[in-house]
Amino acid sequence: MNKEEFKRLRKFLGKTQKELAELLGVSIKTLHSYEQGWRRISVSAERQILFLLSKKRARQGVLKPCWVIKNCPAKRKKACPAWEFQAGKLCWFINGTICECSAKKNWHEKMAICKNCQVLQAFMLPATNENN
Repeated sequence: MNKEEFKRLRKFLGKTQKELAELLGVSIKTLHSYEQGWRRISVSAERQILFLLSKKRARQGVLKPCWVIKNCPAKRKKACPAWEFQAGKLCWFINGTICECSAKKNWHEKMAICKNCQVLQAFMLPATNENN
């Protein structure tokens, strides 16, 4: 996640820098550093802001489970943690999901796949295209 995307998501969530810093459990100085590009946005901050966004979008009725969107065969679903925990709307949040037919080992590798996936894009694109 880059600094512009992070800032747009904060604004889409309707949070001030101070409010988002409190939600993410970081200092206001850290949040400023994220938005200025002085510090790389941490994995935990990225996960949390995406989680908050997904919850906001879920209330708007935008999200469907990943296995429906991707039309996953039964064998793949049974091997996937998203199916096991019935978290198909949060598949991007869970490491070890069977995306693109193989599990990814770390967050950055996983997000490289997820950012191009229609599951994450279903709630992400409207927020990142907002003009705030």
